[in-house]
Amino acid sequence: MLDALIAVLATPGFGWLVLAISVAGIVRGFTGFGTALIFVPVAGLFLPAAHVIATITMTGIASTAALLPRAWRHASHREVGLMVLGALPTVPLGLMVMDSLEGLTVRWIVAGIAGATLLALVSGWRYSGTVTRPGLVAIGAAAGLAGGMTGLTGPVVILFYLAGQAGAQTVRANTILFLAGLDVVVVSNLLLRGFAGFEVIWLALALAVPYFITSLIGQALFDPARETLYRRAALGVIALAVLSGLPVWS
Repeated sequence: MLDALIAVLATPGFGWLVLAISVAGIVRGFTGFGTALIFVPVAGLFLPAAHVIATITMTGIASTAALLPRAWRHASHREVGLMVLGALPTVPLGLMVMDSLEGLTVRWIVAGIAGATLLALVSGWRYSGTVTRPGLVAIGAAAGLAGGMTGLTGPVVILFYLAGQAGAQTVRANTILFLAGLDVVVVSNLLLRGFAGFEVIWLALALAVPYFITSLIGQALFDPARETLYRRAALGVIALAVLSGLPVWS
């Protein structure tokens, strides 16, 4: 245990990783999204792509566990099942693509996806159509590919499903349940393919602690009357993370 803790503390950029996940927790606490968009670009400065993906997905599993009981009650299990079904074959495909690319290329892809998502959020663009069953499978497949390749599992869901026409409570519950399931699929594939070892598991557990705490702080600080202010602040933080994670700085 002590050796594992020492190894975690010796992780390159550990202080910055703690700061990034803590800020991401606060943002998620009062907006419901933004964790990977903040953490992944920053973590890419210090960790190999496979370790970034493993860390963010394992941390997500640890922190989302508290949200699952309520989400399970309100979710449409059939819709979630269709999205997970779409993700199953594309997660390993995304990991294969990630493994075949240079780390710098993966970081540019992360910057591109995160930047495009940020622009869509700032502009207010969302998919406003009705998501059909084939559409659910396609959303799951796209999220699985992006998650396996970069660790950014949320953008596709945020833009194409979370803003759909279904009831907000059901859609949010479906999103929580799907992203939790997708994290499990990504982590399972990472471990089976030997992309992540015990050192990454310990790192994810260490980061899950400040992430969980700051998520609660962000939730407590949230005031519905200031939702617009919080949203703008969150987008500013995401923009800062995306810019700081650009490969041009290293």
